Amino acid sequence: MSETKNSKAQIRLPIILALAISAGIWIGATFAEPKSNQNDLRAALYKLQEIMTYINRDYVDSVNTNELVEYGINKMLEQLDPHSSYIPARDATLAQSQLDGEFDGIGVEFGIIRDTIYVVAPLTGGPSEALGIQSGDQIIKVDGKTVAGTGVTNRDVFDLLRGPKGSKVMVDIKRKNQPELISYEITRDKIPQYSINASYMVNKEIGYVKITRFAATTYDEFKEAVADLKGQGMKKLIIDLQGNPGGYMGAAINIADEILGDRALIVSQEGKVEQYSQKAYAFRPGIFEQGSVIVLVNEGSASASEILAGAIQDNDRGLIVGRRSFGKGLVQMPIDLSDGAELRLTIARYFTPSGRSIQKPYGPDYQAYERDWMERYEHGEFFSADSIKFNDSLKYETKKGRIVYGGGGIMPDYFVPLDTTYSSAYVSRLFNSDSSREFILDYSNKNKDKFTGMSLEEYYKSFEVSDAMLQELIKVGEKNKVKYDAADFSKSKSYLKTLVKAHLGRQIYDDDAFYMVVNDINEVYLQAIKLFDEAERIALASNLRSVNEE
Repeated sequence: MSETKNSKAQIRLPIILALAISAGIWIGATFAEPKSNQNDLRAALYKLQEIMTYINRDYVDSVNTNELVEYGINKMLEQLDPHSSYIPARDATLAQSQLDGEFDGIGVEFGIIRDTIYVVAPLTGGPSEALGIQSGDQIIKVDGKTVAGTGVTNRDVFDLLRGPKGSKVMVDIKRKNQPELISYEITRDKIPQYSINASYMVNKEIGYVKITRFAATTYDEFKEAVADLKGQGMKKLIIDLQGNPGGYMGAAINIADEILGDRALIVSQEGKVEQYSQKAYAFRPGIFEQGSVIVLVNEGSASASEILAGAIQDNDRGLIVGRRSFGKGLVQMPIDLSDGAELRLTIARYFTPSGRSIQKPYGPDYQAYERDWMERYEHGEFFSADSIKFNDSLKYETKKGRIVYGGGGIMPDYFVPLDTTYSSAYVSRLFNSDSSREFILDYSNKNKDKFTGMSLEEYYKSFEVSDAMLQELIKVGEKNKVKYDAADFSKSKSYLKTLVKAHLGRQIYDDDAFYMVVNDINEVYLQAIKLFDEAERIALASNLRSVNEE
C-alpha cells in the first residue's frame, strides 16, 4: 500500500475514488494484466456473446434480450460481494440525485394517502412555494392526465414531477374549501436536498448535529452548522449518525478532518489496483479540533458513517455511544455505462486508523447477509452488550492503547440497549398506513392561527398533544382500516403523543423541531448527554499503558 504525502492534492485521491467524479478515467484503462488473464476474459466474453446470439435467433419463444442481460448481470454480481451492484438506466438518475445534494423538480415534499398524492410541504425557495401551493393540497392531474385513484407509486411521482430545470409541467390541485380544481403551470428548477436534517443547541454548551447521509453537500452543510452552533456558545458536540446508511466516502473524510488534529490518520483503503490503495490524513486547521465530541451510532449506521466513527474512536478524539454499527468496510466506485445505467463496483477495502477492517463476514448467500440485522436482534445483541462476542485475533489498539475490535462494525465505547417498552404494533400501523400523516396535515391546516407567532422554543417547551387529538387520530386510523387496539394504545399513549408532537413540529417548523422532540425519547441521545466528562477524559488521557511500561 502506498502512502501519500501530506498535500491537498494527494489527500483527496481517496475522495475522488469514492465520488468517481472522473469515473471515465478508469473505464477502458489498460492495466498490466497477465496475458493469460486477458485471454481468459476474451474467451468468457465470446462464450457469452455466442449464447446470447443463439437465444435471440433460435429460441422457441420471443425474449427481451435486454431484460435477460440485466438479469444475468445481477446474478453475476451476486457472486462478488453484497455491495457491488447494477442500477438500470431507468433508476440511475434518481439514485444519483439522492447523493448529489440537489435535483431538478417542482419542489414539494409529498406523500401518497388513499391513492392520492398529497403535498406535505412546499420546499423553501422552490417554484411550488413561489406559486402558492400549500400543505394538504391534493395533486389530481399532471399534464392533463388523472393521477388520483390510479394506483400511483412514489416512483411514478418522481417520473411525473421531476424533469430538467426550465421545463414546465401543469398540475391540477384540489384544495380544501375550494369547489374547483386549481391549475398551476410550474417551471421546474434546481431543488436542494439537505443531508444535515437538524442542528440545534441542547443547552448552553452542547450542540447537536444530525447527519442522515453523506452526500456531495454534506461537508459544506456540516461546516455551516458547526460554525452557527459555535456562534451560540457550543463547546461540546454530538454528531448523530444513527440510521445513516453512508454515501460519499470523501464527505466523511472531510468532516473527520475538521475534528481531528493535524496529520491524524483518518482512513486507509487497499485494492487490487495500486491506484486504489491510499491513506487519508487530516491536513487542514479544523473547525472543531478542540472541545468534547460524542458520536451516536446504531445498527443502521454504515459505510461512511463507520469511517467517521472509526476515525474518532481510533484517534481517541471522542466517545462512540449507542449500539454496534452495520459493518460495511468496502469501497464502491460508480461507473457510468454507455446506455445510462450505472455499475457500482467494489474496488477496495477500507481500514480504520488502528488497522481494523469493520466489514462483517459475507459469503455466497446474500440473503444470509441481509438477515444479519434480524439475527442480531433475535440473539439479544440490541439489548445486551454481553451477547456480542468478538474474535481475539481481530483485536486492535487505539492511539492511546484502548482495545477495539474488527470483523463486523464499530462497537461503541458505551453501549445503550434498545428500549422497546412503549412501542406497539398499533402505533406502527397508524404510521405505516399514513393515518398519522393525514391527521397531522389536517390538524396543522385547521389550527394555523394557534401556531402563528409561536416560536420553536415555545412549541418545544409548552405545546402538548391532547387526548382529544389522539381520539381524532384514532378515527382517521379506523377510516383507513387500522383497527383500534385498546391495550396497545394504553401501553403506548405517552410514546404516541411524543411522535405526534414531533411530526407536527416538523410540519409547522422544520426538522429541528422533529429531532428536538423525538430525542426526548431517544435513549442513545439521552445517555450521551451524561457522558461528556468521559468523552473529555478519553480525549485528554495520556497513554497509561506506555507510562507503566517505562
